[in-house]
Amino acid sequence: MKPLRVLFGNRVRELRKVADLKQDEFADRCGFTRSYMSRIETGGANPSLDAVQTIAVALRVSVKELF
Repeated sequence: MKPLRVLFGNRVRELRKVADLKQDEFADRCGFTRSYMSRIETGGANPSLDAVQTIAVALRVSVKELF
């Protein structure tokens, strides 16, 4: 079973692509660096709850939908 952070990162990437946003554009929208966003999407970072909320708002989805 994949770690939750990897599954979360896959979901973030999926929703970002549906929103037709490049990773650097999305990172700017969130106020994150592109490298941090890349680590989130690959499961290399374990984002805080505040970061999860920021991502959900930037994607215009609920935190529940993000998971």
